[in-house]
Amino acid sequence: MSLVLEAPEITLGGRRLLALDRLAVPAGEVVTVMGPSGSGKSTLLAWVSGALDPAFRARGRVLLGGQDVSGLPPHRRGIGLMFQDDLLFPHLSVAENLGFGLPAALRGRAARQARIEAALAEAELPGFGPRDPATLSGGQRARVALLRTLLAEPRALLLDEPFGKLDVALRGRVRDFVFERVRRRGIPALLVTHDPADAAAAGGPVLELGDAAAG
Repeated sequence: MSLVLEAPEITLGGRRLLALDRLAVPAGEVVTVMGPSGSGKSTLLAWVSGALDPAFRARGRVLLGGQDVSGLPPHRRGIGLMFQDDLLFPHLSVAENLGFGLPAALRGRAARQARIEAALAEAELPGFGPRDPATLSGGQRARVALLRTLLAEPRALLLDEPFGKLDVALRGRVRDFVFERVRRRGIPALLVTHDPADAAAAGGPVLELGDAAAG
C-alpha cells in the first residue's frame, strides 16, 4: 500500500508556503523531507494527517492505497504519527500505554494481553508491562511509543523529528528499530528531520524544501 500526495499546496493568509507536484511513498519505504526551519516540513505532515490548523488553506489530495482520504478526519485516515516527544501517558503503565493503541476490533482480555506481551518482546522489554513510563530510558520510551503507534495497525506512518531528543549512540539504535519495522510491515513512511544521518539511514528519496514561513 502506497501513500501518494497529489499536488499539495498550502497557503497562509493568501501567501503560498508550500507547493509540490506529486510525492509517492511506496509500501515499506521511507521518504525523507528536509529543509530549514520554517520551510513547511511539519505543516506538510499536519496536512497529511488531517490535523492542519484552520488558519492554513490547503489544496491537493492524500491517497492511501488508492483511496482518497483527504476529506476524512484524522482518526479515520489510518495514519500513525511519531513525534520528537514520545507522548506516553504518565498515569498509565507501560502495558496500559500499549493497550491504548490496540484496535477496538481486538476483543477479549487474553487476546489483548497477548498482543501487548508480544509488543514488549519485540521492543526487547519483556516484563516491563507494569512499569511506570517515567522509569524508562529515552530509548525505551521511544520504542514503546513506536509500538503503541504500530499496534493501532496504521496504513502509513508519519515521523516528525522522532529521534531529535536522543543522544548520538541511542539515536542510531532507535532509528534502526523504527526503519526495520517500517520495512518489515510494509508501511509507507514520511520522515521529517534536520539530520542527514537520519536520511541516509532511511535509504529512500530525500525531498528538500526551500525557505518559507511555516513550521
